[in-house]
Amino acid sequence: MSNQNQRLVLDPTVPHSTVQAAFLGKACELAYRPAEVGRQGFAEQLGMQAQLISVGNTQAYVATDPKSILVAFRGSESLTTLDGFRDWLLTNARNFLVLPEGRLGTDFAAAGVGARFHSGFMKALGDIWDTLFPVVDQAFNASERTVWVTGHSLGGAIALLCGWRLHQNFVPVHQICTFGAPMIGNDAAAAAFEREFPGKIFRYVDAGDLVPKLPTVSLFTNSYQHCQREIIVGDAARDGEELLEKLAAEQAAEQAADEIAPPTADRLWSEIRAGMPSHLMGNYLARLSQELLA
Repeated sequence: MSNQNQRLVLDPTVPHSTVQAAFLGKACELAYRPAEVGRQGFAEQLGMQAQLISVGNTQAYVATDPKSILVAFRGSESLTTLDGFRDWLLTNARNFLVLPEGRLGTDFAAAGVGARFHSGFMKALGDIWDTLFPVVDQAFNASERTVWVTGHSLGGAIALLCGWRLHQNFVPVHQICTFGAPMIGNDAAAAAFEREFPGKIFRYVDAGDLVPKLPTVSLFTNSYQHCQREIIVGDAARDGEELLEKLAAEQAAEQAADEIAPPTADRLWSEIRAGMPSHLMGNYLARLSQELLA
């Protein structure tokens, strides 16, 4: 691994590559670590000086070197379960799609009047923003460097929203790269991100990982949409699309086209939990390592 890490660099002068993704993926893995372990990992494995910022349940590292500023968000506090977020992603997904208010609403007003965002992800960013932004802003003002934002799972959703707020507060973002991230808003929100960050968003998805299919309010239609660009990694041991098709047939049998009935929701959540090996950051790093060695 040490030889591989020596090849991982963030070079803003070249198009997005697997090398960049592997570097950012390693930062996402380190984002789960406590302060001292994380700082040491960033220094030894990525050659960056890192500071942990943690407020409530939202955790991120701000890491710097002479050429880059990197913000890496942790996903859920537990590495192996999303059970605490079932309401966010499935049961009450429709109720979480809202128009931001207050300071968040001001920063996201440029997305347009029709844009709606997941209130849970917004709150998670709002909790950490007042502590996080001054650190990033000070680093950028001290030396204008390329800014990268990344995150895994729920951290990927927060990373996207953070990238928007940084841009609105005059900190330009070079790339936003996520791994196994859920959707953050409706089609108008996704279109706004594509306008604001053309060719700068890269979403890595394992074909067997169902979390990027969430949040969802129906298996037939969904108010949530992804922004581009999606990059599929690896050969999945199980096909997420095939599973969703089978569950959609169950939903049709229950005559519940506009919402997921409780039995189907339970089955879907069971499949999401069964697919956790595909969702873990370690799996994404292994997929990227295979591509680097190919």
